[in-house]
Amino acid sequence: MTNSSKIKGPFVLYFRVSTRQQEHSGLGLEAQRRDVQLFLDNYADGDVVGEFQDIASGKHDDPRHRPGLSEALDLCRQTGATLLVSKLDRLSRKVAHIAALMDDKHVTFKVASMPFADRFQLHIHASLAEQERDFISLRTKAALQAARSRGQALGGLRDKTNKRNQAARTVADIKAHRIADIAVPLRDAGRSYQAIADALNAANVQTPGGGRAWYASGVRNALMRLA
Repeated sequence: MTNSSKIKGPFVLYFRVSTRQQEHSGLGLEAQRRDVQLFLDNYADGDVVGEFQDIASGKHDDPRHRPGLSEALDLCRQTGATLLVSKLDRLSRKVAHIAALMDDKHVTFKVASMPFADRFQLHIHASLAEQERDFISLRTKAALQAARSRGQALGGLRDKTNKRNQAARTVADIKAHRIADIAVPLRDAGRSYQAIADALNAANVQTPGGGRAWYASGVRNALMRLA
């Protein structure tokens, strides 16, 4: 493939794992990095200008749950870079969110596993995936109902899920409190979110999503969590 036929950068990389266990084990994240690197080596022509990561369910599109994605999108809008994800569901599992990003005139994104997919193809893929998940949900509910009718206890898995979710919230709270000493006094003094971001960058404070640079949206999300 010649350089003229390759997809032009620069690129901002975004990764998402659903649990802290996946992050530490490399399961999921390692595969995402592999697919993104294959794209960069074979289909891309341009530099990587940023990399961000979230530990969050794909069902959560609220920026408070996806600070890494918010920062990645901010950087894309500021630099004109293309957001690059390994698979479409790493960006979102909801068709509405995918469609909203497609309508954003200041954001473009590419999916490493579908390097030349156009907007129409990505929308169809997201729609079919959402239908499949809805069917799986119905099938799971039917199986649980059948298990209840046989008198099986079902609380164990739910309890584990609740504990895991609580642990994730606790980690996010701890990371937010790390910036409190810098961010809160500055905000109380009337400084803008971007000014606070600049101060955090000068102090070399890592973002909750593991990124190397703070942006206004990340500061806003962290302060909302502190509040």
